Formats: sequence, C-alpha cells, structure tokens
Amino acid sequence: MTHTKTLLAAAAVATLAVGANAQTRGVTDTEVRIGGVHDLSGVFAAVSTPAVNGANLYFDMVNENGGVNGRQINYMVEDHGYQLPRSTQAFNKLIERDQVFAMLLNLGTPMNLAAAPLMERRGVPNIAPLTAARTILPSMPELAFPSFSSYYDQVSAGLEYLQAETGASSVCSMYLPTDFGEEIATSSRENAERLGMTFADETTHRPDDQDFVGAVSRLRAAGCDIVTMALGVRAGITVVATAKQLGWDDVSFLATSAGFLEPVAMVPGGVTDGLYAAAGWQDLRSRATEEAPAAFIAAYEARYGQPASGFAMLGYTAAQQVVMALEAAGPDLTTESFIAGMESLNYDDPLLGTQIDFGPGDRQGANDIFISQVGGGQWNTLARIDGDAM
Repeated sequence: MTHTKTLLAAAAVATLAVGANAQTRGVTDTEVRIGGVHDLSGVFAAVSTPAVNGANLYFDMVNENGGVNGRQINYMVEDHGYQLPRSTQAFNKLIERDQVFAMLLNLGTPMNLAAAPLMERRGVPNIAPLTAARTILPSMPELAFPSFSSYYDQVSAGLEYLQAETGASSVCSMYLPTDFGEEIATSSRENAERLGMTFADETTHRPDDQDFVGAVSRLRAAGCDIVTMALGVRAGITVVATAKQLGWDDVSFLATSAGFLEPVAMVPGGVTDGLYAAAGWQDLRSRATEEAPAAFIAAYEARYGQPASGFAMLGYTAAQQVVMALEAAGPDLTTESFIAGMESLNYDDPLLGTQIDFGPGDRQGANDIFISQVGGGQWNTLARIDGDAM
C-alpha cells in the first residue's frame, strides 16, 4: 500500500510539473520562441538589420550545438518600418498568435512603450530593447531588461564633456517629436540649465525629412555651440553635411547611441568628421585588433559577407545574454526562472568593452557612457564616464 501511495504521489508531482511546463508560453520540449519587432525597411534599418543578423549568428551557433537544455531557439522577427501602427500589429502577432516566450531587441522608443502594456499583461520579458529611453524601465519594472545607459544620461554626459573641452555656452536640439526625440530634447534643456548654459533654440522634424538648410540656418543664427540630435540615421548625416556646406564650423553636433553607427563615420570625403556621440558601448571597429572584436568580426563577415557593425555586436551580445539566462533557468523553464536567470548575470563582456550586471531590482545591465568622435572614417573613443556617478 505504501509503495502504491508513493507511486501515485510521484505520478501526481510529474503531472503537475508537465502541466506547469505546458503553461509556459512559447516553450516546448524542443523549442523556445523569442520574438523581435524591428525596423528592417525604414529610417533605422541600419540599426535593426545588423542587430537581427548578430542575434541569429549567436543563436544559430547555439542551435548547431544542441540548443539550450535540448531546446532550439527560434528567433521570430517582424518588420514595422518605424511606423507605430505596423509595430502594434507586429507585437500582437508575435505575442497573441505566435505565443513567444520573450521579446528581444525590439527597436524604437514609441514602439516599445506602446507595446509595454501587452507585454506586461501577457508576462513577456523585454530583453535588450533597441532604445535607450529611460521610460522603458518604469513601463515594465519587473519584465524589462535594457542593457545600457539612457538617452537622457548620454546627453547629460555629452554636454558636460563638450562644455569642458570647448567652452560651449549654448545648446540647441534637432529631434523627431516622438518619445525618443522628446527625451533627448528634455535632457538638452534640463542639463543646459544644470551646467549654466543657455538653451537657445530647437527644431522638430519628420522621419522622412531630407532638406535641413532652413533648420540649420535657424540654429546657426541662434548662436548654438552644441546641437544635440535625435534623428534618423540618414538625416543625422545630412544635417552635419549641410552645416559644413553652409560654412558653419564652430559648432559641435552631438548624437546618442541611436546615431552611433559605423556607416555614419564611414561616409566618403570625411563628411561627418568631427561629429560626437555619447553612447553606452565602445565602437567595434576601433577595437578590431582586440581578441574578442576580431573573432566576432571574422565570424560575422564569413556568415553574411558584409562588414560587422556595432549594432551587429549588440544583437550578438543580447542573444548571448538570453542564452546565459536560459542556461541559468535550467530545464524546467518558466518566466520566473528566466527572470531569475537574467538577474544572475554579472560579467565583463570583452566584446562590448563594458561590465554587464543585472540583479534583483536592478534591470539595467550597464551604465557606462562612452564619448566618441568621428575621424579618419571611424569613431574614436575620447572618454569613458561612469553613469552611476552622475
């Protein structure tokens, strides 16, 4: 009788375990479904496309070696073209129909914020979103795991650095009137005041704007010493080129991580020489002779036949974080065990060139800020600032 009761109890525990596992969305015995909502065809395609490639490079390597706890990682990507209605459809598809376990590298501040209630409601973690908005954490305090310093802090550090280096006394801003742009403009206003500088003027722009002669002329007339930018990739290049064409050479243009891309630095003819950026990671190409960057660059270029970029690096390292958290969660994967796995991550990442440290109540992986400037066709690191000390 005792033996029979033991067997029945064991069977009940096994049934409960199977039932619990069956309730974990996006997880089977052989697969984990991870979603990503990206801009593969719009103004930030130069960000999303390499990020997706980098993530798939790492996931494919893991899958070829048996996956994680016997599960293959299926990274399912949808394109929103940097349009909010399309992003809403994409999030709904991945979360409601495809039942993904977690989201990874979602691009865009407005898109992440709009989808936060759905992700929160369905218990879907949002890992390494491709936005540095400080509002991401409050939008999903238990489920969001951004990797880097915020746009607000990046602008703050950039202004402080440029004031010390150039003696700048006035600040202006050019931005998209979205959550992304508003954060950068707000930081520009508030930190100009904090540093005793004048906030002189600002201009707002549509994602598809191509002519900036009027805006640049206006800001020049306003006497701007520093112009912060929250624009699309091509627009940021055009703004700097326009200023040079107009002979405005006593101004410092400052981008954030959203404009910190190799193609910006590599524009022929030195068009973007002198452009500054404050970002949450070190440039990849300037460290190409170091062991970890060199290995990644070689693997990426062998796979895709094109140069590796910083955002490809971010995709690769974000995928690595997911895999490390899945491994820490163990074979009985649940949202709770995965979150605990993310909270356990604390390591020096030689590819990113920074320390990643999550923890209970600490959802931001790193807070370093790197000040860089374009010169010689690449971004050159000028300073490293501890964001926690700001």
